[in-house]
Amino acid sequence: MSKNVKLSEKDREKSEKLNEVFKEVEKVIVGQKSMVKALAMGLLCRGHVLLEGVPGLAKTMSVKTLAQTIQAKFSRIQFTPDLLPADLTGTRIYNARTGEFTISLGPIFANIVLADEINRAPAKVQSALLEAMQEKQVTVGEKTFKLEEPFIVLATQNPIETEGTYALPEAQVDRFLMKTVIDYPDKEQEMEIVDRMTTGEEIKIDEILKPKDIIDMRKIVDSIYVEKEIKQYVIDLVFATRKPQDYKLDLGHIIEYGCSPRASINLILAAKANAFINGNGYASPDDVKEVIFDVLRHRVILSYEAEAEEITSDDVIKQIVNKVKVP
Repeated sequence: MSKNVKLSEKDREKSEKLNEVFKEVEKVIVGQKSMVKALAMGLLCRGHVLLEGVPGLAKTMSVKTLAQTIQAKFSRIQFTPDLLPADLTGTRIYNARTGEFTISLGPIFANIVLADEINRAPAKVQSALLEAMQEKQVTVGEKTFKLEEPFIVLATQNPIETEGTYALPEAQVDRFLMKTVIDYPDKEQEMEIVDRMTTGEEIKIDEILKPKDIIDMRKIVDSIYVEKEIKQYVIDLVFATRKPQDYKLDLGHIIEYGCSPRASINLILAAKANAFINGNGYASPDDVKEVIFDVLRHRVILSYEAEAEEITSDDVIKQIVNKVKVP
């Protein structure tokens, strides 16, 4: 039945427009297709994305370029240990002449917010950001302000420096739709990067979409068809992280905590977004497999034993994908 569900001509055009955005970003960014796709999925699914990678892998530049192509208001916040919640949300300023307070809104009031090195800020700041992510609103003094849609937080964290960092609690990390791990480019890509970035010429970026287009695309993604068998497949994948023995997987000693129901929801949403990007009106098992690592890797909490054996959450997900029956 699902194979008959097609995108309308108009919806397919929107999907093609989004792929034009990817091409535009590729004028500037070399070889980080999975990262740019994850950022777009965040926008389509109303979800936030955590980017992890060593410095210098164009995380900031990718986010900034994506914002330019969709004419979105972009804001970058460099997280530091002395940052205060008011530095994000804004503050009340007293005017001595009038005797009144005025409100100065902070950098969180943008469509795309880049939270650079989120793990460098103390818990109070992280929690102020995560509240804005969850509630899509911010309170400054006694006033509450709605954040303008589309609103998405793209947070980056550096995996190599532990000094002066505050690890994000698991419950907070779970609020991110995806965690994308960015790797080094290969030799050919690095040569291309060197060629582009050493001429001193600015690369011109065309604006392809408007923020309203993203909101329209979200409605299309919402209507992408998901068969009951696919939903069952997703639930089985998530349950295999909680009760691996039920799926004949010897992972009980490796997994400390399995994924929450948020994982099932986000896996379906991301699969729908992936189907839309590929120009399809229905989600397939392949769509689920394409997004599963980014959606689950930060939700599978491993035991000390797994860490001692240098087993990663990606290794665990790989075993689960290989074992759980595909519909």
